[in-house]
Amino acid sequence: MVKRIPALIALLLLISGCASRSTTLYEQLGGQAKINEIVENFVYEIEYNDTILPYFADSDIERFVAKFSEQLCVFSGGPCEYSGDTMEQVHGGMNITEAHFNLTVDLFINAMNKANVPHRLQNQLINRMTHTRAQMLYL
Repeated sequence: MVKRIPALIALLLLISGCASRSTTLYEQLGGQAKINEIVENFVYEIEYNDTILPYFADSDIERFVAKFSEQLCVFSGGPCEYSGDTMEQVHGGMNITEAHFNLTVDLFINAMNKANVPHRLQNQLINRMTHTRAQMLYL
């Protein structure tokens, strides 16, 4: 019986470890509060970038914040639905180049760094967002 206790403890630790891995990326990030922090940081990054800021000249920043927060929530597996326009509708006619797209990704990474999002989670979130790239670029 005494020999089984360490094995039982190991099994329970293994099971609890598996259970914690079933959390969503949204939960791992820290939920809506962390999403909001990332978006606020991203707006700040854009505001102080002379190359990217002109793309937002005619934007309703409050709407951008709300819709981008919804998107990040959806991309991370959170309990949200995206209610905004398609990426084609939003970015059509903006003539976004590959260089400007990449710079914006760098600004987004800066925003996540400032929110203390671990790189492992940053990579997961960016990976889930990659399908929108072709919808934004001027090709």
